[in-house]
Amino acid sequence: MITLTEHGVYLLNGKTPVDSHPMPIGEAKKGTIAYSILTAHNTSNNDEALKIRFDAMASHDITYVGIIQTARASGLTEFPIPYVLTNCHNSLCAVGGTINEDDHLFGLSAAQKYGGIYVPAHQSVIHSYMRETMAACGKMILGSDSHTRYGALGTMAIGEGGPELVKQLLCRTYDIPMPEVIAVNLVGKPRPGVGPHDVAIALIGAVFASGFVKNKVLEFVGEGVANLPIEFRNGIDVMTTETTCLSSIWVTDEKTAAYYEKHHRPEAYRPLSPASVAYYDGMVTIDLSRVDCMIALPCHPSNAVSIEEFRRDPKGVLTRFGLTELIDKLDEDGRLHVDQGVIAGCAGGIYDNLVAAGDILRGRTIGNGAFALSAYPASQPVMTRLMRTGVAADLLDAGVTLRTAFCGPCFGAGDVPANGCLSIRHSTRNFPNREGSKPGNGQSAFVALMDARSIAATARNGGILTPATDLEVTYSEPDYVYDDAAYRSRVYDGYGKADPSVALRFGPNIADWPAMPPLADDILMQVCSYITDPVTTTDELIPSGETSSYRSNPMKLAEFTLSRKDPAYVARAKKTVAEAPTQAVVEAVTALTGKSELPQIGSVVYARKPGDGSAREQAASCQRVLGGSANIALEYATKRYRSNLINWGMIPFTVSEEPAFAVGDYLLVRGIREALLRRDETIEAQCLTPDGTVMALTLTLPVLTDDERQIILDGCLINYYRG
Repeated sequence: MITLTEHGVYLLNGKTPVDSHPMPIGEAKKGTIAYSILTAHNTSNNDEALKIRFDAMASHDITYVGIIQTARASGLTEFPIPYVLTNCHNSLCAVGGTINEDDHLFGLSAAQKYGGIYVPAHQSVIHSYMRETMAACGKMILGSDSHTRYGALGTMAIGEGGPELVKQLLCRTYDIPMPEVIAVNLVGKPRPGVGPHDVAIALIGAVFASGFVKNKVLEFVGEGVANLPIEFRNGIDVMTTETTCLSSIWVTDEKTAAYYEKHHRPEAYRPLSPASVAYYDGMVTIDLSRVDCMIALPCHPSNAVSIEEFRRDPKGVLTRFGLTELIDKLDEDGRLHVDQGVIAGCAGGIYDNLVAAGDILRGRTIGNGAFALSAYPASQPVMTRLMRTGVAADLLDAGVTLRTAFCGPCFGAGDVPANGCLSIRHSTRNFPNREGSKPGNGQSAFVALMDARSIAATARNGGILTPATDLEVTYSEPDYVYDDAAYRSRVYDGYGKADPSVALRFGPNIADWPAMPPLADDILMQVCSYITDPVTTTDELIPSGETSSYRSNPMKLAEFTLSRKDPAYVARAKKTVAEAPTQAVVEAVTALTGKSELPQIGSVVYARKPGDGSAREQAASCQRVLGGSANIALEYATKRYRSNLINWGMIPFTVSEEPAFAVGDYLLVRGIREALLRRDETIEAQCLTPDGTVMALTLTLPVLTDDERQIILDGCLINYYRG
C-alpha cells in the first residue's frame, strides 16, 4: 500500500522514478515545484538560507489577539499583506461568559484599524475560508494554526507560532534553510467507500514514528493525482501536518483550474508540475487502489490500522496500542461498539465528505439510542449548497445533528463524549483529552479518527464499527456550486483600507504581555518539570479546550501550563522566581562564578521530544511569563515549537542522552551571552542538587540564525523589535 524510498531519487516527467541520471543532483533539485515557489518568495539572494515573504496570512480567535498585541507593542501601523482573522475556535462564546466575544470585537476593530479581513463566528473554519478565497497557484500563505495547508490548490502554506506572523506584519522575513523535498508518488485510484482520511491516516502511520518527512516539504506527484477530486486532495493535504512535515505542494491540473473557476477566481490558477528531471530527497509511493478504510486509534493520528485488521483481532490490536480499557466495548462477537460520531472542521466538513455521508444515510436512521452523530459543514457556502441540494435534509432525517462551521471538536470544545466513551471523528487530531474530557475531574474519554464515509457506515450500523467498503452504496457525483452570498453579507474586507483613527476594542480579559528581561551573562535555572514520554504534545504543554477563554490573558492562561502532564509545575515555576535557592546552592554558585550576586534565575523544562501538534505559541509563552529560561530536549518534535521557544526568549537546548538531573535541581550556565555571540554549539554547564553537589553537564545548541540569536539575547521578540 505504502512504500518508503529512503534515499534520493530522480523523477522523470513527473511520473517515473529512477535512481540515477546524468543531471547533477544540485541542478535537478531546482526542478521541484517546491524549489520554484520557495525561491520565488526568497529575499536573501541565497537559496540555501531562505528569507521568505508570504503573500497572505491567517489566524483564528485563539491566536490573533496575542499576535496583534505583540505586533502593536513592536510598532505595527498597518497590515502589509492580506491578513484574515477568522472566528472558528472560540465561536461558541460558552466558556467565561462574554470573554470570547470580547476577543471577536477586538479582532473586528483591529481589522478596521490596520486593514485586515474579518470573518465572523459561524461563517467558516479558518482553512476552508483560505481555500475558498485566498489560495492561489504558486503563492505562499502563513497561518498561526498548525493545519495551514493548501498544497492541493498549488499554494505552499505553513503553520507557525504567532511570533512568526508578527515578523511578517513588521515586514520582516521567515528564515529557514532550504528544506529537503520528499515526493509523494500517487498511483492507482481509491475504491468506492475509501475517502481522503483513509489515505491520510495510512500516510501518517507510515512516516510519523521514523521522522522520515520531519520538517521537509511533501510534493504530491504521479498519475494517481488525476484520479482524485480536488476536495479529496484537500482532505489528504490538510492532514500532512500530522506527518510533521514543514509544508506540502501538489501538481495542478484541470481539476484545480475548475476549482478556481467555480470559486470565481480563475486568475488564481496556473499549471504547476516538476521539471522533466527533478531530484527528491526521498519518496513515498502510495498505491491508492490498495488503501483500506482506516482507523487511527487513541491517542495519536499515527496509531493507524485498517478497520479490517482491527476486526480480525480487536483484542490484540487494542492491547498492542495500550488500550485495554476499550476491550469492554467489544461485544461477544468481538464487534467494537462506538458511542459517538463527529464529522467536522477543515478535514471533515468538506462538501464531498458530507455528500458521501448523505448517500450512505439517505433513507436510514442512526437510531434513538446512545449513539449520536454530528456534522459541521466547514463554511456557510458549503452549508448553503447542502441545503439547496437536499443533502442537509437527508442528514437531518437520518438523525444527524447539523451544526455551523466550528473547529471545537478538533480541540476539545465541542461534542465532549461521556466518561469512558469512544468517539470516532473525521477531524484532525485525537491527542489525549483533545475530545474535551478532563481526567483530573474523573472524566476520561477516547477519540479515534476515521473517514466520514466509515463514520456514516458505522452510524448506519447502530454504532458498530463498520468500514464503508462493507456497504453497497451508489455514491453521488458531488455537484458543488459555490455561493458566497453569506460572505458578502457578513465578512469585513478592509485590506488596503486601514483607518488609524479606529480605537482597538478591549475587553477585561485582554491583557498586554508582561515585561520580559534580556538574557544575562550567567543564568541559573531550576528544573521544574522532567517529562520522559516519547513525545510531548503542545496540548500537554498548554491544554486546549477549557483554556480557550484565557488565550488573550497571558498570566491567567499560564496558570494552566502543563496542567494535564505535570500539575505541580506552575507552583514550582512561581516558587523558583519568588524564593532564593537553598543556602547550599547559593554557596556552590558563588564558588563557581566568583561573584557575590546570584545569576539571573529562571525555570527550565526537560522533555524528550516536546512540541508535537498545534502551532499555538502559548505552549512556549506560558512558560516564559512564569519565568522560563529554556527547554532541554533530546530533540524538538517540530520546527514551529522550537521557533516559539526562541521567539519568546527561551533557549532551545538539546542533550545527547537522558540527563541525570531531577526536578528541584539547578542548572548553572556561565557566559551564556558570550557563548551565543560566539555561535557556540556546545555549552558546558553545571548541575547543582539542593544539597550543593555539583555535576558537569554538556548542553548543545544547534544552529541559530543571527536574528534568532539576537531575539534570545534581547529576551523576546517584542524586546528585539523595540531595540
